[in-house]
Amino acid sequence: MVERKEQELLLQEASRKQLLRGQIDRREFLSRSLVAGLGMAGVGVAAKYGMGSALAQDRPLTPTFYDWIENLHPGIPAINEGFPDLNYQIAPVQGFGIERFVAEAKNGESTWDVYVGQTPFVEMTSLVEADVIEPWDDYIPAEVLDDMIPAIRDECTIDGKLYSWPFFLDVAGQGWHSGLTTTAGLPDSAPETWDDYLANAQAVIDSGAAPFGATFDAHGWRCVAPMAHSMSKDVYTPEGLFDFTSEPAIEALILMKKIMAVANPDILLAGATDGGVNGTPDEVAFAAQRVGYITKYFNAPLRMAQYWDEPTQLHLGPLPKFKGGEGSTVFWTTGSALFKHGQNKEKAAEYIKALTYDPRIWKDSIAGTETSHPGQLPPYKSIYAEWDANPPDWMLPFVALVRAQLDKAKAIENNLFGLSQFQIGQPLWQAYLTGEVEDPKVAMQNVMDAVKAERDRG
Repeated sequence: MVERKEQELLLQEASRKQLLRGQIDRREFLSRSLVAGLGMAGVGVAAKYGMGSALAQDRPLTPTFYDWIENLHPGIPAINEGFPDLNYQIAPVQGFGIERFVAEAKNGESTWDVYVGQTPFVEMTSLVEADVIEPWDDYIPAEVLDDMIPAIRDECTIDGKLYSWPFFLDVAGQGWHSGLTTTAGLPDSAPETWDDYLANAQAVIDSGAAPFGATFDAHGWRCVAPMAHSMSKDVYTPEGLFDFTSEPAIEALILMKKIMAVANPDILLAGATDGGVNGTPDEVAFAAQRVGYITKYFNAPLRMAQYWDEPTQLHLGPLPKFKGGEGSTVFWTTGSALFKHGQNKEKAAEYIKALTYDPRIWKDSIAGTETSHPGQLPPYKSIYAEWDANPPDWMLPFVALVRAQLDKAKAIENNLFGLSQFQIGQPLWQAYLTGEVEDPKVAMQNVMDAVKAERDRG
């Protein structure tokens, strides 16, 4: 009997805290109180602390940000000053983990109102299926929806509903250290084909300009997918899985092995930060000016060139393509998810609109600051139109390059396994890269089998 009373008190205290935080309303609190055997004692607590719905309105807007976003965009706190009651927080995520969000949603609650850091193919479908987030459609202004670049709006949409309010655009391409390539006697232009790219990388090594010719990030969405897209975007199954057994995917794997022959030897190791997905060996080698060429989303070489003696020696170009290939690439946006069990949803929309349109964000991203130069671009047509009509004095040429590549690029399709399919497959396709499996078709079939087996397990 004593044990049961202690349990009732624990339940009462937990519910009372949720009521005070605005995470449950008065009806839910009373229901829990009655179930826990508290009866009118629960009613007394509710009366003492007021209506849950009123308290929900008193809770300040509480966004949570993936930490890299503020690290790369240090102007965000200045924008937050325009929302004096904002309860700004850093998200408890690492390596794209969403476990905390899902656990709270199972209890019908959310500590936060909006998550800034969602990438559609990475976690959006998982958050939707776990009933963690809801669409923005009832809150986002119609003029903002209409202002989104169509390909980006499509990427952020599931079943006709917008589940990600896009913020930063990233497109995969190539960068090179023009100081090193000039020393190697190479033309200061982007290699158009992968054969040209490999030949130039070898020339960097042969000339002694740098110990390594080229590099890439070993995570599949940053190498296999964009390289495959450079041959053809038709690399997805009807259900939206990446088709690792397709010809473009197999050719991408073969290409990766060829690049490894002229790359930094630690290329397959995990990154040093964020659960291994950031601080990757390719970025370390490029920042140290030990490699001539890099293929990755454009913000990576922009960030790494900050560590060079002459950052202006960084030059950028489209992703190379296979001979006869269509010359596509991969793009994705990082945006905001609206928690179903959060509060302040109209205010969240007001905040995200202010954040994503603020010109200070885009000036800092494009021109760079003392601490960062991410080069991530906006998702809105009107901003580019204004720049075209009245170019700011801080505008840099790479903006036009990246924007043009978006028109050729394709987003990785949204699927419950959008990210995990690459995580499942990486050790299996790397068996070919390390020589454990001789046939790339066998390696990629092993990947496809493993992904489908995981899917069938539900």
